[in-house]
Amino acid sequence: MSFNVNKDKIDELFTRGVGEFIDPEGAFRKKLENDPKSIVIKLGVDPNRPDIHLGHAVVLRKLRSFQDLGCKVIFLIGDYTAQIGDPTGKSKVRPEVDQAEVEKNMKTYIDQVGKILIKDDPNVFSWIRNSDWFTAITDLIFPADEMVNILKINEEDVSVGANSFLGKAHVFENTRMQKSIPNIKGLSVITLRSFLWTLKHITHSRLIQRDMFQDRINKGEELYLHEMMYPVLQGIDSFALSNIYGSCDLEVGGTDQTFNMIIGRDVMRINNQPPQAVLAFELLVGLDGKDKMSKSLDNYIGITDEPNDMYGKVMSISDSLIESYFELCTFTGMDEIKDICEKIENEKLNPKVAKMNLALQITEIYHGRELAEQAQNTWESTFSNKEIPENIPDTFDYDENKTLAEIAIECGLIASKSEFTRLADAGAIEHMENKTAILDVKSIGVPGTYRIGKKRFLRIK
Repeated sequence: MSFNVNKDKIDELFTRGVGEFIDPEGAFRKKLENDPKSIVIKLGVDPNRPDIHLGHAVVLRKLRSFQDLGCKVIFLIGDYTAQIGDPTGKSKVRPEVDQAEVEKNMKTYIDQVGKILIKDDPNVFSWIRNSDWFTAITDLIFPADEMVNILKINEEDVSVGANSFLGKAHVFENTRMQKSIPNIKGLSVITLRSFLWTLKHITHSRLIQRDMFQDRINKGEELYLHEMMYPVLQGIDSFALSNIYGSCDLEVGGTDQTFNMIIGRDVMRINNQPPQAVLAFELLVGLDGKDKMSKSLDNYIGITDEPNDMYGKVMSISDSLIESYFELCTFTGMDEIKDICEKIENEKLNPKVAKMNLALQITEIYHGRELAEQAQNTWESTFSNKEIPENIPDTFDYDENKTLAEIAIECGLIASKSEFTRLADAGAIEHMENKTAILDVKSIGVPGTYRIGKKRFLRIK
């Protein structure tokens, strides 16, 4: 069956904000143009941290466009692989994450994606954990005295020890998410035997091509086998999803994930499955203007940030990032973005005005027009007119033994003295009544109102 899909809209899906699109035989594009409702798209996320930021949203918003065409998005929670850790972008071994933290972060992720993706229609959305196929029966461990009801005889429960093989088998059988998926095509369980079979078809030289592995080796740093296995495990995820959902036509992620996603093509090919296409997105640069947006670097804008915070953070970005933020974070047309940038370059448009438009659009996407306009009014009155906000509480009593940095940390406005030093060095901490910049981390917090960065305020009584 052929669908009348706008070709220009499809072109933009594969170009706007895209670093690389790998579809050598053109199979994915052809399927999208002719039968988008049969397409399955994979997004894998390791829930190492709870918040989704604008960098993640670049991918999610693209997926929403695919959903609008009828494609099904599989939100794959890497709860199993999160405990290993993808070393992407890491110069050191990534620490393991506790299962309890993974579970907590996973729930947050599922709740937050609903701000962008359609979650309530099983035709275009499904989510699943990769522990569903990587966890074996013998991996299950329960409290020593726990019992499991396995059947009823004459209306009475028959129970066995949860740690017995029969008990574990019963729990395993009844907790597989795959079984609850509508129109499931098949079950997937990855055993050591199937994992080793896959490894037999992927060479060491192939894995070692990964740039970050080469960097590690050239610097004489350790490279562990479990890190090298991560791309293979991610590829096996695609193989498993194809078994369960009938296909895995496309995997999406940042350009730092390109190697892993290509390995997914290899794994599918050696298992006689049609290899997935790969869509890698440009990485959104964070508020520091140099590194990719990351919570660990404290240079991010969370999609659940309060409107005033979100608006203020966008206004704090470097002028050089205006174009990429318009392209990656808004719905503004590419021709209009080009026009805005040309006007800025020709000094026909003040970058501040362009950023106000940008901040308004981004805040509106996640909070609605009314709250976005309120945030803009607050920002203008506070920063453009140099007014002190009225709603700053008296957060701390003066203490001659407390530095401003220590007070700000206690109030939760900054995370550490190193963050305070970074802001002070940038001239971003000010005593507003005295109109003096605070430059020393050892400065005592004297009474008054302080602006810390672009969006945080502190009043000392």
